[in-house]
Amino acid sequence: MSRTPSSKAPSSPPVEPEIDFNMAFDDDDFRFRDYAVEDYVTLVVFWSLIFVVFLQFFTRYVLGDSTTWTEEIARYLLILVGFIGSVMAVRRGTHIMVEFFYHYMPAWLARLLNYCVEVVSIAFYSMLAWVTFNLAGRTGGMMISVDVPKSVLYYAVCAAFVLMAVRGVQRLVSRSLAERRQVQRRPAPSDSR
Repeated sequence: MSRTPSSKAPSSPPVEPEIDFNMAFDDDDFRFRDYAVEDYVTLVVFWSLIFVVFLQFFTRYVLGDSTTWTEEIARYLLILVGFIGSVMAVRRGTHIMVEFFYHYMPAWLARLLNYCVEVVSIAFYSMLAWVTFNLAGRTGGMMISVDVPKSVLYYAVCAAFVLMAVRGVQRLVSRSLAERRQVQRRPAPSDSR
């Protein structure tokens, strides 16, 4: 004879979760030191992208005659937002990664694997910086609607990869220094006999 869980359990009315709507408006204080140069550059490029896309929409649907350069410039600004935003992600350590395996391995192995991933990432960013620098040097074409060389975009992407490598090295050094300080703070095991 099988029992259903509801046959013995007292029935209680469903509890509605409380939603604190005021919490959504409780912002932390803004401090400039919480942000780096790439955050502000990304903000400026992103707002430039918004302005260009709005200008494209306005000229096409309100004035009935689209401005030709807005589509190309919006495409290039979106590329820049992606790459400069990647510099932010490297600094904060918020690039996507598979964390599943870290939960099932010993702490020392997870730490070692994390260091290896950081070193490989730095090497990858450095290699791509070199590749994009060489590509920019070989690109001689001009943008279609604006009289600017396409190599400018490649040099900007190269600079983003260089900054990713620099931020990766900073992150690796600061993490290793923090772990070293944590080891030094641990109390020595006492010899009680």
